[in-house]
Amino acid sequence: MPRMTAARAAVEILKREGVTNAFGVPGAAINPFYKALQEGGGIDHTLARHVEGASHMAEGYTRANPGNIGVCIGTSGPAGTDMITGLYSAIGDSIPILCITGQAPTAVIHKEDFQAVDIASIAKPVTKAATTVLEAAQVPGVFQQAFHLMRSGRPGPVLIDLPIDVQLTEIEFDPETYAPLPVYKPAATRAQVEKAVKLLNASERPLIVAGGGIINADAAGLLVEFAELTGTPVIPTLMGWGIIADDHELNAGMVGLQTSHRYGNATFLESDFVLGIGNRWANRHTGGLDVYTKGRTFVHVDIEPTQIGKIFAPDYGIASDAKAALELFIEVARELKAAGQLPDRGEWAASAQERKATLHRRTHFDNVPMKPQRVYEEMNKAFGPETRYVTTIGLSQIAGAQMLHVYKPRHWINCGQAGPLGWTIPAALGVATADPETPVVALSGDYDFQFMLEELAVGAQHRIPYIHVLVNNAYLGLIRQAQRNLDINFQVNLEFENINSPELGVYGVDHVKVVEGLGCKAIRVTEPDQLLPAFEEAKKLAAEFRVPVVVEAILERVTNISMGVQIDGVNEWEDLATEPGHAPTAIRPITA
Repeated sequence: MPRMTAARAAVEILKREGVTNAFGVPGAAINPFYKALQEGGGIDHTLARHVEGASHMAEGYTRANPGNIGVCIGTSGPAGTDMITGLYSAIGDSIPILCITGQAPTAVIHKEDFQAVDIASIAKPVTKAATTVLEAAQVPGVFQQAFHLMRSGRPGPVLIDLPIDVQLTEIEFDPETYAPLPVYKPAATRAQVEKAVKLLNASERPLIVAGGGIINADAAGLLVEFAELTGTPVIPTLMGWGIIADDHELNAGMVGLQTSHRYGNATFLESDFVLGIGNRWANRHTGGLDVYTKGRTFVHVDIEPTQIGKIFAPDYGIASDAKAALELFIEVARELKAAGQLPDRGEWAASAQERKATLHRRTHFDNVPMKPQRVYEEMNKAFGPETRYVTTIGLSQIAGAQMLHVYKPRHWINCGQAGPLGWTIPAALGVATADPETPVVALSGDYDFQFMLEELAVGAQHRIPYIHVLVNNAYLGLIRQAQRNLDINFQVNLEFENINSPELGVYGVDHVKVVEGLGCKAIRVTEPDQLLPAFEEAKKLAAEFRVPVVVEAILERVTNISMGVQIDGVNEWEDLATEPGHAPTAIRPITA
């Protein structure tokens, strides 16, 4: 039987579970694992500048391609606590990542040894499992179980904590005979799907709400096929955006209080039946449940049984992996179609497209300083359907979701439930690492950008090119808008006069200097007509230098982006589009 250190056994398991990339920061308590990484080969490692950044890189990496599992690595103590935000982000959005931490020797963990912290207890609420391995011989089983858990049921993150003496202990382990454990995913029954389709057929104005679980299951094509078979319009959630192309005749737009379309909300309010698949009825999607549920029948399909009924009780629930369910939905729908028993939904689908062609928000403004809406209009012109967007939270993300266009699954990668500032840069680096061939465009407000901007140096060091659109109003824009309800404007203003860059006026931080100081390229834009040329130049710079390129747009200080507290009461702060020139890049432009 081969003998090797437990750390080396762990590395060999990672490779046999399909891991090819890892992100992390070495340290004394995890160095034996890093030695095993070096000696074992086969896993490319990206050195982060902050351990939280490594965890977000791992999430971005996972989300870029089906089957990926990102791995983040750190030493004992603060490395693990730094990665808690990344684990929270991953579990909130059902994303599998593996977090590996070093730990003090087993004999002194309880003696307040240097950087000894009970990271397993700290991480338990934000992981599917968190384990400090106290016996070296258990390392292979713990890693095997970790991958089983991450892939089974509702996906999510796992943390494995390895005391340094455990890593160094030699064990009997034969990598050549290792095999992953079978993955468990609940599957719908034929009878369940028949009942759900019967409820759909009985309705007059049905909708499908397509959530991120469909993307996790790699089932977007099946969802579109089922929608086309039944003629049912589709409402993607923010996490499901891209499941059905924005220009598809059955895409009815997004619904919600913030990241929504006027036409999406209007169509939803006309519906009488909703089939939710792989979605979690997030509160910023539903708003008040009285408005959202009134007059509608609901069927909910979710991989996690306890998710059904968590927010409200559907009329019928099915615990199933989205792919397994959709395969049966298609089977039943095909049979009904062959028998002539599927209703014609043409008139209902056409009404959704009519709203899509008329209920627009205005994007074309010539103001200087710029309105943010114009930035997204020019992004639509510059970045085509192959573009993969990455963003986290704030007015930039909300407005971007209202005005940008997405055509493929995994081409809108957004942190949904947790929304940590700083997520965007490292996540974009993880995405670009996983798929260097697809153009990546990140989107941040100035505060999100400043939280983890040191990670740009990772892109410079490892030659990871992508374009980062930075909309700068020197404000915590979303918090400022939320404070209106309290009649305050307190501690949200980031303006100051930079003594080293007086040309910035009150916009404070000189992002161009900072970005260039980190080894990347940057372009500042102050007028709307400069945006498209700047985006084209950014593409050339990224291709030439193979580093992140930041395009900073200097915005007007205050803009209120459309949002509300009910889906039938979204506040439209700006003038709406009433003629074709007001929203020239809309999916269905207004006709003259």
